[in-house]
Amino acid sequence: MSKVPGWLGRLGAGLTRMGQRLDERRAAGESGQEPGDEPAAVPDSVPAPPTYAPAVAARPDPVDAIPWGMRVAAEAGWRLLVLAGTLWVLMKAISEVQLVVLAFVAALLITALLQPTVARLRTFGLPRGLATAVTAITGFVIMGLVGWFVVWQVMDNLGDISDRVRDGIDELKAWLLDSPFHVTEQQINDIAKNLSDTIGTNTEEITTAGLQGVTVMVEILTGILLTMFSTLFLLYDGKKVWTWWLKLVPAQARPGVAGAGPRAWRTLTAYVRGTVIVALIDAIFIGLGIYFLDVPLAVPLGVFIFLFSFIPLVGAVVSGALAVIVALVTQGVFTALMVLLVVLAVQQIEGHVLQPFILGRAVRVHPLAVVLAVASGGLVAGIGGAVVAVPLVAVTNTVVGYLRAYSQEQALRAAPVAHGSTVHNGTGTPPAKGDAPREGE
Repeated sequence: MSKVPGWLGRLGAGLTRMGQRLDERRAAGESGQEPGDEPAAVPDSVPAPPTYAPAVAARPDPVDAIPWGMRVAAEAGWRLLVLAGTLWVLMKAISEVQLVVLAFVAALLITALLQPTVARLRTFGLPRGLATAVTAITGFVIMGLVGWFVVWQVMDNLGDISDRVRDGIDELKAWLLDSPFHVTEQQINDIAKNLSDTIGTNTEEITTAGLQGVTVMVEILTGILLTMFSTLFLLYDGKKVWTWWLKLVPAQARPGVAGAGPRAWRTLTAYVRGTVIVALIDAIFIGLGIYFLDVPLAVPLGVFIFLFSFIPLVGAVVSGALAVIVALVTQGVFTALMVLLVVLAVQQIEGHVLQPFILGRAVRVHPLAVVLAVASGGLVAGIGGAVVAVPLVAVTNTVVGYLRAYSQEQALRAAPVAHGSTVHNGTGTPPAKGDAPREGE
């Protein structure tokens, strides 16, 4: 009985070896090897597919799959979106304080006109404060007297103008009845009745518009006061204001901005001076033509022509149309045609002779840019925006041109320049070790 456990252990070991041999034979049969052969080595890589299998191309990198032009457009697109968003936020902020912005811009224009007078008075020995006070007070008094004279002329001739307007309307009615347009008196009476009914029906709207006009007048007076105070401080402390503003500019961009500022100011001064001279010539010659044609309110019309001349393109059309309408209702069709000829002749001389000669190359802006600037300024800020649009474009053109030239000059100075057998980097410092030119350079 003692030999039974040993026999059972040998039997179990034999059965285990037999099971292992059966597993080896089964594996060898599946792999195609003979029993007892060495086991096949495991390959390091996946074997290639059979020749009859279809070729599967590897997927490219998504960046490489996008065309180069589309990538450039996308890069430029998101930058344009950021820029457009910034401009939109800036315009919303400006629209909230539109009155302050327009008053300050008007002060800049007036300062550009009066600053040379302050500089000349200082050369005569006057202190800065006294020269500023004399120039500002004189300028504002002259503008106030001109405004008072216009209002006085209009009020003084109001009764005579009313009579002439009635006579002119009767003459226009008679001319329409005898004209080849086949206008009947019933049609003219119907038009007059419709106008009267429209005015009577919209009395509430007209009253509301009048109340809004009172609000506009209050805003205009506030803007005038802001303009006067801003002009005084700019005339007296203009350089200090400019120096303080330069401190807000980043240090790297400060030299370029400091150089562009005086050039922008010269451009603005040249524009204001030239526009004032051209507007004055237009007002004088068109006013004289209206006066000799015996059209009433020649002087007030001349002042309106002077003021509207500060609005490029649109101002000339509006002021000329106003003069023609006054001549039509007061003196008849022939006088209106003569006034139209005078206005067209003076404006043609202004556009082709006066502006190129007086303004010169300092504020030369393409006509398309002028049209787009005036339209955009009018849509954004009304008449004030149309007035400041063109000088803003002229100043921007000067600043951008100078900054472009300045950046190119800085790049040339920073680039290494070969002089004989020595390389200089354009900054006056000697080249570093290893910067020596190779043989043959």
